Amino acid sequence: MLLRRFYDPKLAQASYLVGCTATGEALVVDPSRDLDPYFHAAGAEGLTIKHVTETHIHADFVSGARELAHRAEARLYLSDAGGADWRYGYRGESGATPLQEGSCFRVGALEIRTLHVPGHTPEHLAFLVTDTTAASEPMGAFTGDFIFVGDVGRPDLLERAVNIQGSMEESARQLFRSLQRFRSLPDYLQIWPGHGAGSACGKALGAVPQSTLGYEKRFNWAFGIAEEAEFVRIVLAGQPDPPRYFTQMKRINQSGPRLLGGVRRPARLPVGMLAASLAKGDTVVDTRPAAEFMLGAVPGTINIPVSRSFTTYAGTLLPYDRDFYLLVDDRRVQTVDELARDLAGIGLDRIAGYFGAETLEVWRTAQGRLQTIPTLTLAEVTAQRRTNRVTVLDVRGEGEWKGGHIPGSLNVPVGSLERQLAEIPRDGPVVVHCQTGARAAIAASFLRARGFTDVRLFPGGFAEWHAAGLEEAP
Repeated sequence: MLLRRFYDPKLAQASYLVGCTATGEALVVDPSRDLDPYFHAAGAEGLTIKHVTETHIHADFVSGARELAHRAEARLYLSDAGGADWRYGYRGESGATPLQEGSCFRVGALEIRTLHVPGHTPEHLAFLVTDTTAASEPMGAFTGDFIFVGDVGRPDLLERAVNIQGSMEESARQLFRSLQRFRSLPDYLQIWPGHGAGSACGKALGAVPQSTLGYEKRFNWAFGIAEEAEFVRIVLAGQPDPPRYFTQMKRINQSGPRLLGGVRRPARLPVGMLAASLAKGDTVVDTRPAAEFMLGAVPGTINIPVSRSFTTYAGTLLPYDRDFYLLVDDRRVQTVDELARDLAGIGLDRIAGYFGAETLEVWRTAQGRLQTIPTLTLAEVTAQRRTNRVTVLDVRGEGEWKGGHIPGSLNVPVGSLERQLAEIPRDGPVVVHCQTGARAAIAASFLRARGFTDVRLFPGGFAEWHAAGLEEAP
């Protein structure tokens, strides 16, 4: 048996290749949309990908299972354990093998047996792996978003991200029961989870890549609670706001991600096309650092800086139903390719092209102007608040805002800006802030692109306000 883990730190997402070296067959579990690493790893080990599966319908990234099975001409296995509402829409045309509780299939000498573990999602499966050449009991389990190192999958996403009202308490109860079933397995069982630290699919995931069931039973908080009602209360308390694009991921993964044939580098476009695109209302994303954008940017563009959080904000603010463009400092050759892969990974695969490093200079020469967004100090914010004309806009999450905020501020989380624009006054200055500045800078650029003429950024945010000991509202 051979096991390889693949990890995307930007999405905190893990996928796996498990192979039988005797027969040369391999299975890929929970693949991302970037397929080349799986083919390269299999080839390097003398394996052929013959089987592809996933633990559940993912909400945080676009699954590569459909395309990998298509390209590798491999058998696709999909859960059929969640009832009619949680079946894959493309299962028939893909020829997928349906999996239920107790289903078994072979990868050479490896036996893969499924356990239905609902809670995070109704159709969620765990896969027990037994190397029959050496053992009669499983070595480990691919647990997906069921059990993590130090945490368990959140059961509130169907209600909070997919808007299935009233579902999260019952999902939490199902999760508790699934854990009670799972704890009867041997302590030595290795746990190979689908996410690591930083994922929004749990509250406090560990950074260690794997664990054992015995360790988790001793130190994972979820196994230490004996009463179902208490578990439900704790698992639902304090869950962070899910990224808004999670709704799109569920829809795309259930209906079937479109086949890309590989993620291609978008075309480099002449700067002369930029004005016409903006005039048509096309979305253009400037990927430079926020500090550079504030000092000079093409009017109408949105700033989402390249960072580990790029995909989170892109999935929140960019359109899934039409083309969009990037503005990239492409003197770093890798940047454009990385961005295209990252965006395709969350379903944003309609990049119509990109504008290169010379864009600002060419625009300034042709148009004679660049947009700027002024930044304010703490003293300037406190002074401007006394005028009663300024709107202080807090773009943190609702939970953060309820924990303490600048008195009189308006709370519109950055992910809700598009649908709540009408709630933000346009007849005076808008001072935008978050906790430490990153979200506020993105929000300020978004407001300017949507026609707000007097937008100002308070980069110190609530963290600086709180540190100064100024008055706070609960």
